[in-house]
Amino acid sequence: MDVSLETLTTLSDWFLLSLSPLAEPRRTSESSLSAASNQDGFSLAVLRLVSEPDADEQIRLAAAVHFKNHLRSRWPPSSRFPIRDTEKTVIKDRIVALMLSSSPRIRSQLSESLSIISSHDFPQSWPSLLPELVSYLRSEKDYAKINGLLGAANSIFSKFRHAFDTSALRLDLKYCLDGFAAPLLDIFLKTSQIISGSIASASLSPDALRLLFESQRLCCEIFYSLNSIELPEFFEDHMREWMTEFLSYLTNTYTAALEADGTVDALRSAVCDNLQLYMEKNEEEFKDYLKDFAAAVWNLLLTQASSPSRDQLTITAIRFLTTVSTSVHHSLFGSPETLQQICQSIVFPNIRLRDDDEELFEMNFVEYIRRDIEGSDVGTRRRIACELLKGLAANYKEQVITLVSGQIQNMLAMYSANQAENWKEKDAAIYLVTSLATKAGGDLVGAQLVDVESFFTSVVVPEFLGKSVNDGGILEASALKFFTVFREQIPKHTAIALLSDVINFIRANSNVVHSYAANCIEKLLLVRDRSPVHESGPNVVALQPRYGALDINPHLAPLMRNLFEALLLPDSKENHYIMKCIMRVLEVADVSGDVARHCIACLVSVLADVCKNPINPVFNHYLFEAIAALIRRTCEKEPSLITVFEAALFPVLENILRNDVTEFWPYAFQIFAQLVEISRPPLSHNYMELFKVLLNPQTWMRSANAPALVRLLRAYLQKVQNAELNNEGRLSQVLWIFKKLVSISSTEDLGFYVLNTVVENLGFDMIGQYITHIWSVLFHQLQDRSTVKFVNSLVVFMSLVLVKHGPVVLVDSINAVQSNIFVVIIKNFWIPNLKLISGSIEVKLTSVASTRLICESPTLLDVSTVELWGKMLDSIIALLVQPGKSRVDLENELMDVPETVGYSASFARLHNAGKNEDDPLKETKDPKEFLIKSIAGLSAHSPGRYPGIIKKFVDPVNQNALSQLCATYGCAIV
Repeated sequence: MDVSLETLTTLSDWFLLSLSPLAEPRRTSESSLSAASNQDGFSLAVLRLVSEPDADEQIRLAAAVHFKNHLRSRWPPSSRFPIRDTEKTVIKDRIVALMLSSSPRIRSQLSESLSIISSHDFPQSWPSLLPELVSYLRSEKDYAKINGLLGAANSIFSKFRHAFDTSALRLDLKYCLDGFAAPLLDIFLKTSQIISGSIASASLSPDALRLLFESQRLCCEIFYSLNSIELPEFFEDHMREWMTEFLSYLTNTYTAALEADGTVDALRSAVCDNLQLYMEKNEEEFKDYLKDFAAAVWNLLLTQASSPSRDQLTITAIRFLTTVSTSVHHSLFGSPETLQQICQSIVFPNIRLRDDDEELFEMNFVEYIRRDIEGSDVGTRRRIACELLKGLAANYKEQVITLVSGQIQNMLAMYSANQAENWKEKDAAIYLVTSLATKAGGDLVGAQLVDVESFFTSVVVPEFLGKSVNDGGILEASALKFFTVFREQIPKHTAIALLSDVINFIRANSNVVHSYAANCIEKLLLVRDRSPVHESGPNVVALQPRYGALDINPHLAPLMRNLFEALLLPDSKENHYIMKCIMRVLEVADVSGDVARHCIACLVSVLADVCKNPINPVFNHYLFEAIAALIRRTCEKEPSLITVFEAALFPVLENILRNDVTEFWPYAFQIFAQLVEISRPPLSHNYMELFKVLLNPQTWMRSANAPALVRLLRAYLQKVQNAELNNEGRLSQVLWIFKKLVSISSTEDLGFYVLNTVVENLGFDMIGQYITHIWSVLFHQLQDRSTVKFVNSLVVFMSLVLVKHGPVVLVDSINAVQSNIFVVIIKNFWIPNLKLISGSIEVKLTSVASTRLICESPTLLDVSTVELWGKMLDSIIALLVQPGKSRVDLENELMDVPETVGYSASFARLHNAGKNEDDPLKETKDPKEFLIKSIAGLSAHSPGRYPGIIKKFVDPVNQNALSQLCATYGCAIV
C-alpha cells in the first residue's frame, strides 16, 4: 500500500480533529474526510494509516472505525461511489494479517470490517479467506490472536443461523464445513487439553485461563452456526468428542477467581444453547446423551453463583429443560419428587423479584415496561421460569397445579404475616397467576390456578383501596397489570367500581405506575362482548363494546386532567401509554364544552412541542389520532366548537407545513381534511389559501404524502362551490393531479378516487369539456397497464358516470375518443372484470350500472350485440350471488392501532380521521331486486326475446340463480 507521507499526515490531522471536544473542528474534519472518501485510493490510504505503528493509537483507532463505516457504505457495488475492484483486492489480501498484528481495540474494528466484506464477497469472491483463517489458526500460539480469528469466523458463519434456507445457502455451508469443521474440532480439543493441564498444574493465571475459556465459547458459537440448518455428517461422526467436552464444562467447578468475571458461565451458556439446538433439530441422534445433560444442567441451576453471566446461563439452562419437558423424554421429570424439586429449587426462586428488577423499575421505566407488559421478557429469569412451568404442565397438569397453587397460598400467607417485609411474596404470587394466563383468560395452568374473580377481589383489589398513589410502587403496578390481563373475566360492575381508583393512579410519580394505570383504562375500553344478531340469522354474533360513553362520562373531567398532567411528569413527556389512553377515551366518551376546550388546548400544546424534534413515532401517531378523535366526536354535535378548534389547530398545522416538518405532513393534511369537512360553505379565506397550496404541483412531489393529499382534495371537492372551482383554472389543476396519480401504478387508485369525487360532486356542465381528455388518459394507461386493479377501478368509474349522467352520456363520451370503442371496452374489460369487483358500495354501483346498460342503452339493446347482452347479464348474476363474508359493521368501531407506525415512506393513516365512503345509490336498497325487476320490465316489452338469449349465453349455474331470484321477488322473464 504505497501511500505518501504527506497523505498520511493529512489523514492523521483530520482524524485527530475528529476527536476534538469542540464541534467546529469535528465538523471541519468530517467534511474533509467526506470529500476525500470519493477519491480513488482513499480506503487504502486509511488502512495504511491504521497499520502505521508510529502513529498515535487514538488516531489509528479513529481511522479503523472510519474504515469500517466506509466499507459499510461503499463496498456494495450498488452504492453511489463504490470502492474500485483493484482496491478491494488489496484490502482482502491485507486485512487478516493486519487484524492479527493490531492492538485489541483496533483488532476488534478490523474484525468487523472483515465481517462486512465477507457478507458481500464470501465465499464466491473471496475464496482465499477460509484457507487463510485456517492456516493462521493452526500456526498461531497467542490466544488473544486466536480469539480474533475465531471471532471473525464466528461473524462470517452467523449468517447460517438466520438466513432463509436455500440451495445456494447450503452450498455455502458445505464449503464452510469442508474447510472449517475439522480445524474447529482440533482447536476446541487442543484448548480443552491446555485448560485441563493448566488447572491441574496451576500453571496459568486466571487472566490467561479466561482467554482459553473465551476461545471455547467462540468455538461453541461457531458450532451452533454450522449446525443451525441440519446435522452435518462431520459433527454426527464426532458427536461424542463434542458432547464429552460440553458435559465437562457443565459439571466441572473452577476457582472463585476464575469464575468471577462470568467468562466460564458465558461458555456454559453457549453450551446450553447448543444442547437446545440439538434437542430441537437432532433429538433422535442426541437422545443417548440427554439424561446426563439434563442432570448436569439441573445441578448447575441448583448451584449458587454471582457471576455477571449467571443470569444468561440460568435463562439458557431453564430453556433447555423446558424443551426437554415438552419432548417425548418428559418422563425424566415425571416423578412427584422431581417435579417438586424443580418447582421449589428452580422455578419459584427465579419468580421472585431481584434487586436489579427494583433498580430497573426506578431507573429505567421504559425497559421495565418493555419487559413486563410488552412481551419482551422472554429473556428474563421470571418469564423463562414460567415457561418451564407451562412445559411441565403439558404432561403433568394436575401435579403442577397442585404445587403452584400451594406455593401461591404460602406466598400470600407470608405476606399477611409481615406485609412491610414480605411484599415481594405477594408480588410473586400475582406474577405467577398473571404470567401463566393468556389474554383470553388463562391456558392449561393459569385458568385453574385460582378463581380469577375471587383472587382479584381478595388479593388484588386491596392494592387499589385506601392508599396514596405514591405510597407503593411495584406491587401497585403488578395489581394494575393483573386487572389489565384479566379484564375480560372481571365483571363490569367490579371494574366500574374501581375506575376512580385506577384514574387516581395516573397521578402517581412512578412512571411505571401511571403508565400501567393508563394502559389499564385504555385496554378496558377495548373489551368486547359477543351479542347475537337475531335479524341476521341464528349463528350471527356481533362484538359489542362492554364499556361505553355512559360508563366513562362521569369520570371524564378528572380522567382527562390526570392524563394531561401525567405528560408533564419527568420522563413521561412523550409517554405513548398516556397518549394512547387519551386517544381511546376521546373515541368513546361524550366530550363537550369546557372539557373539549381543555383537551384541544392541551393536545395543541403537546403537538407544538413535539414539532420541534419528532423522535417518538408511536407517541406522535396517537397524538394525531387523539386530535382526530376529538374533532370527530365533538364538532358535529356541538358546531360552536368548530371555530375554537380552527383557531387552535390552524397555527400549529400551518407551522408544520411552513417549517417542513415532513414527518407530520401526512397527519396535518388528514386533520385539515377533517376541518374542511366540518366547515360550512362558503369556505373561509384561510381554507381557500390552503386550497391554492394543495393544487400546486410542488405539493405533490413527495409520493408519501399522496394518500393524505387526496383525502384533503376530496374534502375540498365536496365543499368548494362550483363557481370557485371554475376560477383560476382550478378544475384543470385537479385533473392534472388525477393524471399524475393514475400514471403511476402505486398511486393509480388515488387517481381514481380524485376522479370519482369530481364526478360525484360536479355537474356535467362543468366536466363535459374535460370528459374526452379523461377517457383518453385512462385508455392510454389501459393499453400499458391492464391489471385487474386498474380495470376494476375503471369499471367502477364508468359505472359512476353512468348512474350520475345516464347511459347515453357514458357511451357517447367514450365513443368520442374513437368510433365504437365502447363495445370493445365492454367486451374486453367490463364484462370479464365485473365479477371481480369487491366492496359493498362498489358491488351495488357496478351491478346497478350494468343493469341499466343492458336495459336502457341502445347499444346493448341492438340485435347485433345480443351476445354481449347475455354475457353482461351472466357477469351481473355472478357478481351478485357470489358468496360474501357474513359481517356486522359496528357503529363507532374502535381500532387498536398497532405500535409499528414510524416515519417512513409508507402512509400513516389516521383511523379517526377516516371518512365513510358515500353511497351514490342511496335510493337503491337491493341491487338484486333492481336487476330482477328491470329485466322483467324489459322482457315484458319484448315477450319471447330474452329467455332464448339467457339460455344461450348465461352459465347454467347462473341461470338457476336467476330463476331463484325471480321467485324470491315474484317476477318473471317472459
